Amino acid sequence: MNIDDQILFFLSALGVFNSVVLSFYFLFFKHHKAQSDLFLGLLLLSLSVRIGKSVFYNFNPQLSKTYLQIGLSACFLIGPLLYFYVRSILQNLNYSFAKYSLTLIIIIISVLGFLFPYKDNPVLWKGIIYYLINIQWFVFIVLSIYEVRQIFRKLVTNRKQISYHETWVLSVIFGVSAIWLSYTLAKYTSYISGSLAFSFSFYISFLLIYYVKSKTSVSVTHKEKYINKIDEKLVKEIHEQISILFETRKIYTNPDLTLSILAKELNIRPQLLSQFINDNLKKSFTQFINEYRIDEAKRLLKENTQFKIDTVGFESGFNSSSTFYSSFKKITGMTPSNYQKDNFYS
Repeated sequence: MNIDDQILFFLSALGVFNSVVLSFYFLFFKHHKAQSDLFLGLLLLSLSVRIGKSVFYNFNPQLSKTYLQIGLSACFLIGPLLYFYVRSILQNLNYSFAKYSLTLIIIIISVLGFLFPYKDNPVLWKGIIYYLINIQWFVFIVLSIYEVRQIFRKLVTNRKQISYHETWVLSVIFGVSAIWLSYTLAKYTSYISGSLAFSFSFYISFLLIYYVKSKTSVSVTHKEKYINKIDEKLVKEIHEQISILFETRKIYTNPDLTLSILAKELNIRPQLLSQFINDNLKKSFTQFINEYRIDEAKRLLKENTQFKIDTVGFESGFNSSSTFYSSFKKITGMTPSNYQKDNFYS
């Protein structure tokens, strides 16, 4: 392998290695994991398998056909995982449907691979199966873009309103789209282009995310002043950040949510957040969060009548039934069961 090939291999493999590490972080080591983290970790792992196969096959054409089959099989999961990741970020994912769909896809891939292994049917895998992979992948990219159409609109009309987490979503969609396009055009360019696109997208995404997060942090921190009253412009900015965070991730449903955790998510000092809630909203942190949890509980009581009352409380972020009942009655003036009955008969 000459020096040019060595550099090419290094650049391609580096993105794969970092992606594997990051996927393990989201799957096993990240604190306060959300559903979206699970799908993002699996997406990165599937991409790593697919890209890794390309890297090693490009520099070693004698690679076992089993690895080629595994690499292509992973492609069937990329599109669905992207779509489920996007929907989980937007908090409109049916987790059971996603779980059973992925299980069904894995079963179909396994049966297909067992009945028609790559080593005995290379023409089938390079032909029909390869085209089915690209079509399915593209369909899920389109569906994912449709799901985040509001964020794309915001990208065109007012980029300053795009949050850190929305930047994550856009980066993942753009990255997966770039990889799909690279493999689709591989016959006209180079087989290794997909791997390079992956590495490029991987690092560009992280630079973009780091920039947005740093900008948000600097923007808020720069305006913080050690004065008794928070500046009105800063109050509005904190309020908008909380609204975006709560709308996109519903972090208040985490029963272990604390003021420090929320402040970290918003990239501001806990003292500033506490002052904002106490002085500007005239509430305690517990009351502030519980109001959002009760709104979520009211929505669940209306839309999911099959849920038990206790289940609604836990789904809304309360860590005990007694706290849920007392908070619900304090805020709404009635018990959860009476609220459900009134809305059922109305």
